[in-house]
Amino acid sequence: MDVIIERACGMDVHKDNITACIMTPDGKEIQTFPTKTVFLLKLIDWIKEHDCTHVAMESTSVYWKPIVNLLESEGIEFLVVNAQHMKALPGRKTDVKDAEWIAQLLRHGLLKASFIPNRIQRELRELVRY
Repeated sequence: MDVIIERACGMDVHKDNITACIMTPDGKEIQTFPTKTVFLLKLIDWIKEHDCTHVAMESTSVYWKPIVNLLESEGIEFLVVNAQHMKALPGRKTDVKDAEWIAQLLRHGLLKASFIPNRIQRELRELVRY
């Protein structure tokens, strides 16, 4: 299969941690980050250090929102993907394997992004939602 995105990052996002896998022509690197703001900023710096152009993650509850806000502010392309659109591989049971699988699908252009409103629309929704 052809590689469409040379430098891609797949993330497995949870309440307390994020496992991220960056795949490049030189190989892959995997790290896990806590979800506190200081570590989210380190995650973004790590992505930028690897010149990663695209990031994908599953739409897990609301845990993707702070990551998307930071990626958007840095101008990094992101995809939030419905988990049911990614066929699970048999035996794919760890956060690391999930992050690798997402990165691999992203590199080959096999993911379809969910609709994410722009920042202004998201902020307006937060104000008027309740």
